[in-house]
Amino acid sequence: MLIVKKFGGTSVADKERIFNVARRCIEDYKAGNEVVVVLSAMGKQTDVLLDMAVEINPKASRRELDMLLTTGEQTSVALMALAMDSLGVPAISLNAFQVAMHTSTVYGNARLKRIDTERIKNELANRKIVVITGFQGINKYDDYTTLGRGGSDTTAVALAAALHADKCEIYTDVDGVFTADPRIVPSARKLPEITYDEMLELASLGAGVLHNRSVEMAKKYGVQLVVRSSLNTTEGTVVKEEVKMEKMLVSGVACDKNTARIAVIGLEDQPGVAFKLFHHLANHNINVDIILQSVGRDGTKDISFTVAKDSLEEAVATIERHRATSLKCQKVDIEKNVAKVSIVGAGMMSNAGVAAKMFEALYDVGVNIKQISTSEIRVTVLIDETQVERAMNAIHEAFSLAE
Repeated sequence: MLIVKKFGGTSVADKERIFNVARRCIEDYKAGNEVVVVLSAMGKQTDVLLDMAVEINPKASRRELDMLLTTGEQTSVALMALAMDSLGVPAISLNAFQVAMHTSTVYGNARLKRIDTERIKNELANRKIVVITGFQGINKYDDYTTLGRGGSDTTAVALAAALHADKCEIYTDVDGVFTADPRIVPSARKLPEITYDEMLELASLGAGVLHNRSVEMAKKYGVQLVVRSSLNTTEGTVVKEEVKMEKMLVSGVACDKNTARIAVIGLEDQPGVAFKLFHHLANHNINVDIILQSVGRDGTKDISFTVAKDSLEEAVATIERHRATSLKCQKVDIEKNVAKVSIVGAGMMSNAGVAAKMFEALYDVGVNIKQISTSEIRVTVLIDETQVERAMNAIHEAFSLAE
């Protein structure tokens, strides 16, 4: 059996945890399995490197940041291979060049295109545990690229797909996928299983357990994921196409505080204006969410939408550049202290009144809704950032998600 195991930064934060992970991988190896291990940088190492870069150059180029940040994973894989070797098991560490992992050219948020598996297969054939850097790849210019925060999950799933692995296990510092973040909602419970679609929505909406692109890829290639804790041996959550249990009305509640709202006021009420606005933003790889258009006065309209906080500055600068020419808007307002709170559940499709129940729960605890967005299996509201905890607990209780 071929198993791909991915461990996050907290799982390899220090010597003790590195040896803990090494022993867990060796157990599977000694049971006769082929083992590929994907690692993130140790602990908060990525943040430490970013802080150092900003100190030296606040306007650091994304190319140089990628060159710097990829050293975090190279450190952790080399130390892991050393740990396994000291425990008497042959292991080899490989980075994105040595594999090689080919990506798009976008620095800071590249997408994996293909993985050359020959080197990995040769090392596995020599009965070695192969330890591979997560979060990184190489582009057509032979530069390092990174896959965005949480990208090691995507690396693991891509490897599992390319190698036709029997299992892909994602280890983290929580016991699996919960109905809500237990740090915010103490009554949250672990789900034994969840569908790809539900997990993809939760991951996209701020549930930090899995990188959304990893779930997207797992669904596309039929890779069954298991989310487990690296700190204990309890059973985790299985992410797959179909679940045996009857579909719950709502599977989980998620929040995303990495959100800002932009309102473009006084646009001409003419065909093509929305296209121009979002075309300019798309040209700068700025993702937008929760779009609301409202009628203004005297032949104008207003469009408001949300972006990730780290895209806010570039988004506003882009709009301002085109404000007097193609957009012809009166002003641009921003609001930083907002958050998205969402409910997700495959059971919503066949049940009316889910959104009303969510809104009632928010009304009961005095939470005001700024914007609303829905899909077949999701309802998202934009609220004040200070009210997230109150909102999530109220919604969680309203849908009886506690044990």
